[in-house]
Parts: sequence; C-alpha cells; structure tokens
Amino acid sequence: MRKVIRGCEHVAGTVEVPGDKSISHRALLIGAIAEGITTIEGCLIAEDVLSTARCLTAMGVRIEGLCANAPLCSASATLSVHGVSGANFSAPQDVLDAGNSGTTMRLLLGLLAAHRFEATIDGDESLRRRPMDRVAKPLTQMGAHISGQGDKCYPPVSIRGSRLRAIEYQMPVASAQVKSAILLAGLFADGVTSVIQPAATRDHTERMLRAFGADLSVDGLKVSIIGGATLRAQRVLVPGDFSSAAFFMALAAAIPSAKLTVKGVGLNPTRVGFIEALVRMGVDVRVENQRVASGEPVGDVTVIGCERLSPINISGEIIPTMIDELPLLAVLCSVANGESLIRDAHELRIKESDRIAAMASELSSMGADITELPDGWRIVGVRRLRGAQVKSYGDHRVAMSLAIAGMLADGETIIDDAECVSISFPQFWELLEGLVGQPD
Repeated sequence: MRKVIRGCEHVAGTVEVPGDKSISHRALLIGAIAEGITTIEGCLIAEDVLSTARCLTAMGVRIEGLCANAPLCSASATLSVHGVSGANFSAPQDVLDAGNSGTTMRLLLGLLAAHRFEATIDGDESLRRRPMDRVAKPLTQMGAHISGQGDKCYPPVSIRGSRLRAIEYQMPVASAQVKSAILLAGLFADGVTSVIQPAATRDHTERMLRAFGADLSVDGLKVSIIGGATLRAQRVLVPGDFSSAAFFMALAAAIPSAKLTVKGVGLNPTRVGFIEALVRMGVDVRVENQRVASGEPVGDVTVIGCERLSPINISGEIIPTMIDELPLLAVLCSVANGESLIRDAHELRIKESDRIAAMASELSSMGADITELPDGWRIVGVRRLRGAQVKSYGDHRVAMSLAIAGMLADGETIIDDAECVSISFPQFWELLEGLVGQPD
C-alpha cells in the first residue's frame, strides 16, 4: 500500500492513542503464567501483540475477547487471560510464529527456558535478520538448550527448557527485552537471579512482576528476582502508548501554530526521554492530570509548537529512554535551526530495519542534510523538507516517522509499504488524517 502525505500548516485538538505495546505484551505473557484469570483493559490490538497472543494460544493458554478479524475491528480491547499457574504450557504442535515481533520471541524464550519440552519460534523475513544471541547466552547459562541459525542465533530458534539455575548477568548492551527474558526465566530458577544493566531501560516488566506477586528488588542498575513465587492474576489497565503518541507530539512541536493534547498516555520515566528532547529543542510541553494506573504513571501531554526548533546534541544514558523515538527525532532535527548530533544508538541497526541507514537514506531524498554515523546521525537542519517518494523498509516506525516528515515538507510525499504501521498502530493513518483533515 502506498500512502500520499501532503504538507501541513496547522494542527490542533485532542487525540487518544491505543494501548501501550510493551505493556500489552507483558500483561499477556505474565497473565499466562499466573494463577487465575487476568483481565487486560485497553490491550493493544496490533499485529505484534497478536503474535504474542497466538503463540500463547498455541501452547494451551485460553484468551477471551479477541475479535475474529483483529486488528481491523478495534484499536484496543479488554482481554481475559486464563493463567496456567507456572511453567505449565502445553507443548506446541507446530512452529510458534512471532511474526515481526522481537518482543514476542525474546520474552517467550525466557518463559520457555523453564518448560521441559522442545519448541521452535520463527518469524517473518525481518525478524529472521534480528540476532537472538544476546538472549540465548544468559538463558543457556541458566540451563536452557537453545540453537539458532549462525553464530548470532538468528531465527528460527529452537529451545528445550530444563531445571534452571540462578545467575548474575552483566548485560553488555542495554536492552529491556534481554533483561525481561532473564527475569521471566528467573521466576523458575533456584535462587536469586540478577541482571546488571549498563544503563536504565524500560521497567514495565519489573513493575508488572511485582504487581503479580513476584519477589523482585531493584538496586540502582541491578535488578534481582527470587525464584519460586506463585503469581496471582491481576486487573491490568493499559495506558496509551507513549511511542505512538510521540508521532503526534512531534508534528505539533514543529508547527508554530499548533497546540495538541494527547490524553491518557503512559509516562513511565524509562520511556519519556523524548519529552526531555523536545524541551531541549525549545518546545513548550505541559504534562497534566498525572495519576497511576496499574503501577504505571499516566497523564495528559500538551505540546505547543515553536517558531523554529533548536538543534540538539544527544547521547549516553538518555538514549535507551527514547530508542523507539530516535527516527522521529531525526525528522525534527532535519528542520531545526542548526547542527544536531545523535549518538550511542547502535541498537537501531538491529531493529525491524537498520533504522540508522533507512532514515539517513529517505530523509536525504527529502532534502535533509543528514550524515549517517556508525551509531546515529549528524544532521544540519533545513528550513523546509521537500516531498518525495520514500520507502518504509517494512518498518512501522520508519513509515510513521516519514509520514511526519511528509507533513513538514513542501508538496506530496509518497510512502511505499505503508501498511506496515499495523504492526504497532493500525489506526495511525485514520487518527493522523482526522487531526489535519487530509483525505487520502
């Protein structure tokens, strides 16, 4: 599917985005191993989350509330997950399909490490290019038997679980998915399993495990979990996805006359580095109606556009708190008043696409002065981008970032393979068009 985007001069109003993808994944997975029926309200209904649900269903977990033609029927839903109470999945009869979802594959490997049957997890062409060795290594140390393709353990990945032993693992690269896989396996290990992070990463797994009854502690960058706890079903309220909201926030930030409010969005401090970046670029950002829902901070975010964005130099510990928003930040830097530098973002090389290369290539075609670096970009802002035909590389975040670039460009921008937004945000085009009144 191709999508035509036209330059936009004004944005105003209020928008609500679908449920948080990271929290939806974790609610399904942790609810599946809990005792009792977990209710997930506002669960994101998008292809990535459906991959997790389908894998769990294939292993005997009963999930009620899914629409037959999801994700077309709704942006979110209330689901009931009938937990199996521990490491009691049924052996799957076929290969488990994680689709495009690295979260599904990595976190599910953590749970399967405790199941004494053999299972194979595969995915689409994009997922098959994403290495799983960073998860396989610590899970192997804990006693699981894992094999993948090549020395980087590319999918398909086969795993046979066993009785697990606790480890203390120093993560070489900050990754919430790797941390989460180890902690989920640690639920079933003998003793205390600890993960030491090089930098803070999103902590949805820690918050949710505690809510379900796990014995988990955090000491700075060290997270520890004691094996053997029985998890109890919970009612989980999923806030709006900050990473989805960020696209609308970015659009408003770069348009002088704009004023846009995103309601009920998750404000987990490990996720909101993008707000700090906007403020540093001179944007007026206001957070109101702050509250806590199911252990997660939530609020309403209003963004008021500024006349011209200031450049930014960003690296280090803030990068993991805005890793999904970095392609979007590159768009804003492309129209900022001066030279920006984004570094320490190596992780973008192994996402659904090589996001560093993808954004450098496509923004260049739109007239941006952007230089690809090994771990980010050097960008000199131009007054206005120009419309062009661009590629999404089948990557949902690249596609949506280019849509915002198109809104900030003169003329028309045509985005190829635009349907990939359904991976995380099936209603993106509808909400975007509703804000700016574009008919295509």
